[in-house]
Amino acid sequence: MKYTATFGGAVRRSVARAVLTVSERAERAADEVRLDIKAVRERDPAAKSDLEAALLYPGVHAIWAHRLSHALYERKHYISARALSQAARFFTGIEIHPGAKLGHGLFIDHGGAVVIGETAEIGDGCTLYQCVTLGGTGKDRGKRHPTLGRGVIVGAGAKILGGFRIGDNAKIAAGAVVLGPVPDNSTAVGIPARIVRSGGVRVVDRLDHVHVPDPVSAGMKRLEDRIEEIGSRLEKLEGSGKETKKTEP
Repeated sequence: MKYTATFGGAVRRSVARAVLTVSERAERAADEVRLDIKAVRERDPAAKSDLEAALLYPGVHAIWAHRLSHALYERKHYISARALSQAARFFTGIEIHPGAKLGHGLFIDHGGAVVIGETAEIGDGCTLYQCVTLGGTGKDRGKRHPTLGRGVIVGAGAKILGGFRIGDNAKIAAGAVVLGPVPDNSTAVGIPARIVRSGGVRVVDRLDHVHVPDPVSAGMKRLEDRIEEIGSRLEKLEGSGKETKKTEP
C-alpha cells in the first residue's frame, strides 16, 4: 500500500508539472501573439483592428509559422521544419529559414519576397519592408547571415549580406546594399551602403524613405560639374588660339 501511495503521488506530481509546463507555454505563446498584433497596429496606420492584423497580414502568418518550424528545427526535425517553412513561403511569399532567430515584436510589412537566412538573428521591435534580404555572400561557413539589434528598420528592397551586426535603432534605407557592420543609431544608404548619419541618440523616430542623401546622384552631379569645367577651359583655349592667328602678319 505504501508503494502504491508513493507511486500515485509521483504520478500526480508528474501530471501537475506537465499541466503547468503546458500552461506556461500557452501563456507565452499568447503573449507573443499579442505582441505581434500590437506591432502591426503601432507601425501600420492601415491596420484598422486586431482581427484584421491577425487574419489578413502575411507577415504575421509567416512569423507564427516560423515559431513552429523553429521549434522543430531545434529538435533536429530538419525535414519537417523545412517543409513547414516552405509551405509558409508558398502562402505568404516570405521565406524564413527554420534556423533563424526572431525577436519579439517583429513587423514584416507587406512581406512579398522577404528572405531571412538560416543564421540570421533579429532583435526585438524590428521592422522589415517588402523585398528585404538578410542573406549571405555564399563564401562563408557558420555564422554567415546578419544579426539585427533592437529596433532596426530595414527599408524596401534593401539587402544585408554577411555575418556582421546591424546596431540597435539603426536604419537601412530602401534599396541599400549593406556589406559591413552598421553602428548603433546610424543610417546607411546607397550601393554599397555607407553611413550618412550616426550618433549616440536617435535623430528621428522613423526612417524617411524619400529625403535621404543619394551618393549616386551626388557622384553624377560632381561628374557633370567637372565636364562643364573642362568644356569651359577648352572654349577658352580655342578662343585664345583664334586670336593668335589673327595677330600673325
